[in-house]
Amino acid sequence: MWGRLGAMLIKEFRQLAGDLPILFILLWGFSGAVFIAGRAISMDINNYPVAVLDLSRSPESRELIARLREPWFKVVAHLQSDAELTAALDRGRTSLAVVIPPDFARRVRAGEGRFQVISDGTQSQMATLAGGYITQLAGDYSVELLEDQLGPADRLLANLPQVDARPRVEFNPNITSAWFSSLLEMLNMITMISMLLTAAAMVREKEHGTLEQLLVSPLRPAELFAAKVIPTVVVILLLSPLSLFGIVGGVFGTPLRGSVLFFYAVSVLYVVSVASLGIYIAMLARNLAQAMMMLFLILFPMLFLSGATTPPESMAPWMRYATLVSPMRYYIDFGYQVLFKGNGLAYVWHDILGMLVLGGLMFGFSVARFRRLLG
Repeated sequence: MWGRLGAMLIKEFRQLAGDLPILFILLWGFSGAVFIAGRAISMDINNYPVAVLDLSRSPESRELIARLREPWFKVVAHLQSDAELTAALDRGRTSLAVVIPPDFARRVRAGEGRFQVISDGTQSQMATLAGGYITQLAGDYSVELLEDQLGPADRLLANLPQVDARPRVEFNPNITSAWFSSLLEMLNMITMISMLLTAAAMVREKEHGTLEQLLVSPLRPAELFAAKVIPTVVVILLLSPLSLFGIVGGVFGTPLRGSVLFFYAVSVLYVVSVASLGIYIAMLARNLAQAMMMLFLILFPMLFLSGATTPPESMAPWMRYATLVSPMRYYIDFGYQVLFKGNGLAYVWHDILGMLVLGGLMFGFSVARFRRLLG
């Protein structure tokens, strides 16, 4: 058995080493893709383009405009009319417009200063964040005006009932989005590469007409199945540390608090499960292009239902239940729990159980389909 399996594994690794497109995808997926995800995908406000229509032209309005400074905001235009404001928003020159009315200074001195904010809502998440920043900016300006007129605010409010909120952010105190997005992309790459390698290896046999030769060879079905999965596990274990230590931890400085050995031990289980799904896809596809289309047809719903970008609690009830059939939900939650929070088995056993159940089902379906092919 071991001799047959060893010979088959040597063949698989030789074929993989000679497949330059696949090698490029592997290297890019675990290096460039993770780096770009950390740099390009940001949920922070940075140099958000703002246009200003100042109809007051007073010291108070200039002080307000001066607070729209980098790195959060960048004033890209000082407008002269409503028509210019509409054109700037329509053409995408600015994403947010601040309109200061003519009587702004008088209203400020009367204690009721108001200004208008018009936001481009096509990018709803950034528009919401920008609105929150503007609200905080206006609140700070109001407190400073109050202190200038009546003295320090803490003495004024000392005898009044108030609520003092002091949020503390655990595990990512600076709310650095690169920590989240780079690690998420690495977990996505592990999932995609696991399906891609096994599907490509099996479809390659079908395209070259060698699958029938393997089926009539002394190889047993379990040995052939293992020979397609083991190289995927080895490649993931060799290349994913390049992402984890070189980019996620090295370039972006993400603290890895948990046991890396524990993470990779469970990752082997996950890779075997997802690789089984890749083999099932290969059994249905006639060529590599068709397999790739089917792979992405499955991969994107898995990602959207993983809870990575939207918590399951925020989804519709039926969709929240649908997330339970996405193995990525359990793996991504497991990865963040272990690597970010440093949690152990007591906190992630339910994620491991979910991966075991779904992995067993995918493995069983793949074996059943493989046996039908043999028959």
